[in-house]
Amino acid sequence: MRIRIVDAFTDRAFTGNPAGVMLLDSFPDDDRMRSIAAEVNHPETAFARPLTAAEAEERGADWALRWFTPLTEVDMCGHATLATAHVLHATGTASGTVRFAARCGVLMTTAHADGSVTMDFPTAPLTATTVPEGLPEALGAEPLTVLDTGPHVGDLLVELADEKTVRGLAPDLAEVARLSRRGVIATARAEDPARGYDYVSRGFFPNVGIDEDHVTGSAHTALAPFWSGRLGRTDLTGWQASARGGSVRTAVRGGRTLLTGRAVTVIDGELLA
Repeated sequence: MRIRIVDAFTDRAFTGNPAGVMLLDSFPDDDRMRSIAAEVNHPETAFARPLTAAEAEERGADWALRWFTPLTEVDMCGHATLATAHVLHATGTASGTVRFAARCGVLMTTAHADGSVTMDFPTAPLTATTVPEGLPEALGAEPLTVLDTGPHVGDLLVELADEKTVRGLAPDLAEVARLSRRGVIATARAEDPARGYDYVSRGFFPNVGIDEDHVTGSAHTALAPFWSGRLGRTDLTGWQASARGGSVRTAVRGGRTLLTGRAVTVIDGELLA
């Protein structure tokens, strides 16, 4: 089985968010996919297979897509979807728009002439909530706003005072795990929008085996409507300020959020085991 490692939400190798991508004729059993994802040991590994004609008509999609962290299967993953679409287009396996059937519904990706890919994802429903007891201590910062991001994202979205505070976080991950379903997205308005982004974020997801994610597409389905409401614009750019870093262009279209980014294949090999 052929496996590729792709850096997503970047145009430079060794930055952005790495994902394993496997294009298969059929899915192995769940334990096998979990073992492969644990061996790859990147935030997500994507497994995709083409749907039969009957499946495609029934599900309204072209490929079935599943994602595994090193610990578990997840409902939705942006960067590994971008990585999968990149591989499909780079290898000539697909062109134009590709529809993926996933646990969170049908996701569409469209490749552009400049090499970028736009993904059409469900907008996360945001619900204001009280600050959980212990969250300021777990983050080491005082939240301004806390919102629940709904079932598919499963995080607490936490607005902090400024970009410097977000960049300086060193959270207690055991406490973050205790206080959230998947984890916490910390965000703040950009200090200087002239740098090319409107807001910053970091994502800590210890409950799925990811202490800090590098660039999180699913988180931007919550960040985009939050900051669009604050800034009064539907089209924005977010910068995820992890050690590797990456840029996500976001566009809120009602119940859907468009996420646009680039990807680079850095390893192309064969799974022998």
